[in-house]
Amino acid sequence: MFTTLISTADLAARLGKPGLVLIDCRFSLSDTEAGRRAYREGHIPGALYAHLDEDLCAPVIPGKTGRHPLPSVGEAAAVFSRWGIGPGVQVVGYDDMSGAMAARLWWMLRWLGHDAAAVLDGGWQAWLGAGLPVDTAAPQPRSAEFTPRPRPELLIDADGVDEIRKLPAYRLVDSRDPIRYRGEEEPIDPVAGHIPGALNFPHNLNVDGSGRWLSPEALRRQFREALGDTDAGRTAFYCGSGVTACRNILAYKQAGLGDALLYPGSWSEWITNPQREVASGEGGRHGA
Repeated sequence: MFTTLISTADLAARLGKPGLVLIDCRFSLSDTEAGRRAYREGHIPGALYAHLDEDLCAPVIPGKTGRHPLPSVGEAAAVFSRWGIGPGVQVVGYDDMSGAMAARLWWMLRWLGHDAAAVLDGGWQAWLGAGLPVDTAAPQPRSAEFTPRPRPELLIDADGVDEIRKLPAYRLVDSRDPIRYRGEEEPIDPVAGHIPGALNFPHNLNVDGSGRWLSPEALRRQFREALGDTDAGRTAFYCGSGVTACRNILAYKQAGLGDALLYPGSWSEWITNPQREVASGEGGRHGA
């Protein structure tokens, strides 16, 4: 069972065998149909397509939710059932952003109790680079019964974030680029800055220049240097809308540090309430 990452070689050896569900998660925030077009032009054989907005999110409620709210347990379970994810099924997600989108699928499956979920190391580019087969046929999924076993302990809401950001024993981590964290530039959301008390650990630090994930030892060293020895249950990640923060949570798990928390609403939800504080500049609490 693969529970964090899977190599192209390991996936290729399992392609076409029973008990594998492969999900193409390619998606672009700037062109929400780009991923679906790319899938139609070519994908890993047997892969189904997951559209971030349609399959891995609930509808946005303006002024209340973030840009990519989590679906309900029932809605997510219905999607997973339609894709054929049942007991004992190994799920593998991939994208063309080194797991930045596929990690959302990975996290949602773990949230609902399905641990046999992994992200393809290196993603689509690594698959192509290895000269492995590509297909354009859209397979017909075999439905299954996905039985959710929710793990609410993996979540933290805005009120919880507002509490822990003031407590020295906790770490609240902003996963966005430093320029957005500091509030110098905000290309997506109407308010710039970060949640006061949060420190910055950009999610792209988890991969090398080729898009491959760093070793568990390197990941662990990075997190310990940035966050100290805080327990996983007291470490919460957020980003712009609760998607790329999952990449940090996957890296944290791959590093052997446990299951950190996700604030699903993230920055785009935080700023819907004008009473919530906003910070800019470096800020944050560093070290142990």
